[in-house]
Formats: sequence, C-alpha cells, structure tokens
Amino acid sequence: QVQLVESGGGLVQPGGSLRLSCAASRSIVSFNAMRWYRQALGKQRELVAHLSSGGSTNYADSVKGRFTISRDNAKNTVYLQMNSLKPEDTAVYYCNTYLGLTGYWGQGTQVTVSS
Repeated sequence: QVQLVESGGGLVQPGGSLRLSCAASRSIVSFNAMRWYRQALGKQRELVAHLSSGGSTNYADSVKGRFTISRDNAKNTVYLQMNSLKPEDTAVYYCNTYLGLTGYWGQGTQVTVSS
C-alpha cells in the first residue's frame, strides 16, 4: 500500500511556471511507473505525463515541450515541471501509480492559469 500526496498547485498567470510534487509514503524505486493526470471541470481525467521505472517519458500532445516529469528516488517524490502555462491547463492534477493491479491516487492539487 502507498499514500500519495500532491502539492505545488496554485494560481499563475498565462506563460508562468509551476512545479508540482507528489510525495510517496514509501520508496518509489520499485514502482513500475509514475504518472500525472489532470481533470478539468466537466471533463474526463486525462493522462498528462508518464515516467517509467527505466526513466523513459511520454507526454500528452497538449503539453509536449512545456511539461517535464521527473523523480527523486532519495526523496520518494515525483515532480511535474510546468512551463509556458495556458488557461487550458487549468485543472486538478493527480499523481498515480500501480502496485500490481492496484492503483493509487493522491488527493489532487488545483492548478489555475488565469490573468
């Protein structure tokens, strides 16, 4: 079992940056992958970024070149660096992982991009 706690969200102007953090309650070294999802009001949750245990990354087309997912195994933390933010990036952002067939989610952190 694992608890995930996201932080780092907030209100930012278009073009600004934020770094989200996802702290795990146990070592993430053994996790197969870590992911960031987001869910905008009235929309389905969508996958934003994926980081495999081997270090490979994948991004949604809408965030490629602007977002970067990374991990710090020593801190049991996964990050999402978000640059050049747009109003359409406004959403609640969640981190996710699976242990076996069981999925774990954090409580989410709100990101609002507005002038």
